Amino acid sequence: MKTVVIVGSSLAGLRAAETLRLEKYENRIVIVGAERHQPYDRPPLSKKVLLGEWEAERISLRKAEDLDKLNVEWKLGSPAQSLDTEKRVLTLSTGEKISYDGLIIATGSVVRRLTDEPDWKGIHVVRTLDDSLALRAELNPGTKVVVIGAGFIGLEVAATARARGCEVVVLEGAAAPMMRGLGAEMGHAAAMVHGDNGVTMAFNVRVTGLAQGQPGHVGGVNVQDGPMIVADVVVVGIGVSPATQWLEGTSLTLRDGVVCDETLNAGVEGVYAAGDVCRWYNNLYDKEMRVEHWTTASEQGAAAASNLLAVWRGEKPKPYSAVPFFWSDQFTARIQFLGRCDGDETPHIVVGSPEERSFVALYEKDGLLKAALGVSRPRQLMPFRKLLSERASFAEAMELVATFVAT
Repeated sequence: MKTVVIVGSSLAGLRAAETLRLEKYENRIVIVGAERHQPYDRPPLSKKVLLGEWEAERISLRKAEDLDKLNVEWKLGSPAQSLDTEKRVLTLSTGEKISYDGLIIATGSVVRRLTDEPDWKGIHVVRTLDDSLALRAELNPGTKVVVIGAGFIGLEVAATARARGCEVVVLEGAAAPMMRGLGAEMGHAAAMVHGDNGVTMAFNVRVTGLAQGQPGHVGGVNVQDGPMIVADVVVVGIGVSPATQWLEGTSLTLRDGVVCDETLNAGVEGVYAAGDVCRWYNNLYDKEMRVEHWTTASEQGAAAASNLLAVWRGEKPKPYSAVPFFWSDQFTARIQFLGRCDGDETPHIVVGSPEERSFVALYEKDGLLKAALGVSRPRQLMPFRKLLSERASFAEAMELVATFVAT
């Protein structure tokens, strides 16, 4: 295996390269990135960077000298355009072709946009460093900001904009904030901190389009069955889609991501996927899933590289089975979630309360512990990760809760 190509220069791609070197792969590594920047951390984009407390250099994932030690070839600002898995050739947007023996796909995801979204000033998304810096320049005290979408990124942006002195309205098409991740009841409970800080939120809202203010600049958001909502700035936070368009027409299976087996192999010898773009079979849950969070990207980047090397060396690859974990900082609340919420679980608040803006909730289904949510309770939340990995019963989880109460 003379050349390994990693498509994607963010967290998953970087962890893959580091793992290859850690496991004594000494041959050629090429990292292809759509962005011009060296690998950087994305979570601060909607928080510290957007707030203005951190600048770009603060979020670099590694120091320049550490990246130099990896001895990789960087192809930045040159997104992948197509892939030939039979000839093992990757083509970049520049026309350059790169032959590979092993390939790790870590292209992440792209933001969804509104239907017929106009190309006006004042309309933003937050996915890249450039996105964050462009939005930050417009978040001034008194600015009227409308955030479309009450998912985690939308609410983080709302909290940051409010902290910068903006007037903030959040519009959500579902019945609750963070509903896809937390469920309706816990989504409302976890987001109460927004009301405390003057953010206006509306649910079951259908956005019908954007209105122009000054020529070429957004002036508001049109909604069904309601008046236009005035806006100087509109942030579109309606989710992301896996970045797989460049893989259409290949032999890979694409279904809301690159479909992989339990070892992250994409169904073709020598081709693996990791991070937001990867849809894999998680043995721990006996189901296929795709997870869009930092911890999974880091772990999968390492696992994909390790399994690529294992197969090359004639060893048995290891399944990647893990309890999904993510967090979100919104105002003074740190929201952390373990496991998977599919919407048919029953949540039980077992420590604290929403009124305290600090609690732990456990999600139960068929007598089993399925997930755990903590709002500003990290020490009491994290022990449930082990129980989830062991497929513990809800009764076992409550035994752990009893130890919290006793102390």
